[in-house]
This record gives sequence, C-alpha cells and structure tokens, in this order.
Amino acid sequence: MTTTAQDSPEDVALFRELMAEAMAATGGFGHREHVHLTWLAVRRVGMPEAVALVGEGIRRTATAAGAPQKFHVTMTRAWVELVARRAREGGPQDFAAFAGAHAELLDKNLLARFYRPATLASPEARAAWVEPDLAPLDAAL
Repeated sequence: MTTTAQDSPEDVALFRELMAEAMAATGGFGHREHVHLTWLAVRRVGMPEAVALVGEGIRRTATAAGAPQKFHVTMTRAWVELVARRAREGGPQDFAAFAGAHAELLDKNLLARFYRPATLASPEARAAWVEPDLAPLDAAL
C-alpha cells in the first residue's frame, strides 16, 4: 500500500486517538462506537477530511483484523456525511447529548432510507462511492 495523505503517520495517530476515545466507555466497536468515532472525526477535521480519515482508518483496522472484506466505501462515506450534517446543526458538545438529539443515527439500518439493499450489496458500492438511489442524504429524517 502506498502512503497517501490519508494514511500519514499523523492521520494514523489521530485515528487511533479518536478510536480509543470512542471505545473508552464500552471497550467494543459496535455501531454506536462507529457513530461516536465519526462524530469525533467530523468535529476535529471537518467532513471532507473525516471521510478520508475514518475511511482509511477503518480500512486499516479491518485489514489488520483479517477481515478486509468488511470495509465498505459507500457505507463509510454515507455515515460520515449523515453525522456531519447533524453535527453542523450545532447543539450538544458531548457525544451522549448528540446521540440523544439525533437518535436516528444509532439505527444501523438508517441507510435503507437512502439506498436499495441491492445497491449497498453491490461490489461497486463496496469499492467506491455510489450516490443514494432512494433519497438524497440531505433528505429529512
């Protein structure tokens, strides 16, 4: 793998720091922790950079765990965009309050409002960004 801006030593260290913070309460990395990690990244570096930071970090983590097939480009970017849109609205400065104010983000099936199952299951969506085919990500939830 060639080194890119997304996997610079600084970005690797930042991802690890954010991952540790997101996992601190539970020690696990389920859906809530994914959303927490994404919220932290969006707040720290902004949405476009968070797409790369979270995407490359999760890709590295899945690969290191022996499960590179679990990484999904479209799902990762869609979640970052959804979290960023809610974070942009302002409001809570801690994750628990943010999650309470935007409980829809804790529904791991939320992307079904925006994508057909076949679209998300496609090799194209796994490997590269695919636009939503049911509703735009900025549609009201």
